[in-house]
Amino acid sequence: MAKTETTVADTGAARPDVPGIDQGKVGAWLVNHVAGSTPPFSYHLVAGGRSNLTFQVDDAAGQTYCLRRPPVSHVLPTAHDMAREYRVISALGPTEVPVPAALGICEDTEVNGAPFYVMEFVAGAVLRDRAAAESSFDEPTRRSIGPHMADTLAKLHAVDVDAVGLGDLGRRSGYIERQLRRWTEQYSKMTVPGVDHGGLVEQVGEALAASVPPQHSTTIVHGDYRLDNVVLGPEGDVAAILDWEICTLGDPMADVGLLMVYWGSSDDAQPLLGMAPPTSAAGFSSRQQVLERYTEASGRDVGDVAYFMAFGYWKLACILQGVYARYLGGAGAGDQGSVEEFPSTISYLARTAADTLEDR
Repeated sequence: MAKTETTVADTGAARPDVPGIDQGKVGAWLVNHVAGSTPPFSYHLVAGGRSNLTFQVDDAAGQTYCLRRPPVSHVLPTAHDMAREYRVISALGPTEVPVPAALGICEDTEVNGAPFYVMEFVAGAVLRDRAAAESSFDEPTRRSIGPHMADTLAKLHAVDVDAVGLGDLGRRSGYIERQLRRWTEQYSKMTVPGVDHGGLVEQVGEALAASVPPQHSTTIVHGDYRLDNVVLGPEGDVAAILDWEICTLGDPMADVGLLMVYWGSSDDAQPLLGMAPPTSAAGFSSRQQVLERYTEASGRDVGDVAYFMAFGYWKLACILQGVYARYLGGAGAGDQGSVEEFPSTISYLARTAADTLEDR
């Protein structure tokens, strides 16, 4: 019998509206392109996503998938490349780097208004704050998470980019210089009337550009490697790395520096994003211990880590400015988390970047 195409009408009766998902068309696409998927489908925006949007998709057979798409409005021209994300996780699938299985990509904007892709749903814990860490793992297991995070990052940085077909993912030299130009430009495009950081973000960007360390190696750079962008297994192991939105080729120390930025402790003067970080829970390794474990696992020189931490604070300030501007432009897509504190957080990040750069 010849295969028949599932149509919009075949995916079931109309269901409650989900911003960012055309349920009829997406449901038909899933049936026709993701083997074994069974309509009708339900969609749930995964909490915490304020950039590219991640939806949990449940089907009538009890199977669960993840769907990723760009924000619903206010999209920068060089950001939110679904095909790029899909290419990366597809290429890394056969390696030791834990990623969700890539299941299908739709680049036809007639289906959902923007490209999207579907990947495996990986069960486990995603830690966004101290309460989540304390409720998900006991103290001995928390102690193992830092070494697992360091070892997994070392595995990512050990991937032969040419062997996995990612040798042309980005230019190999001048990574930090290009990043500084990119985020400076995107920050300038995301101004918000009435919000003024006194030129501090621009000043720190100039100071970083004037003191870029030599790039000693080129690897895959995730660009946002932190606890709430991974799924942890029951033993504190990394079951999957998520959110490959800004992945490229470049200096692996950028990932190390950003991991240190996010690896907060109870002794920090101010929580990074207004909440107690998961790593402030009892049992977690210190920043220095995680850095030492990465050094041991990778064999890399991490002597310039303070510069890359300063760069990480500054880049995060630029990213949050973009998130804030998109949110005010209506791109929340159902994520109603508070953003009122973003302007003060952006200023705090820029000041911390300046202080870290000066003290290194």
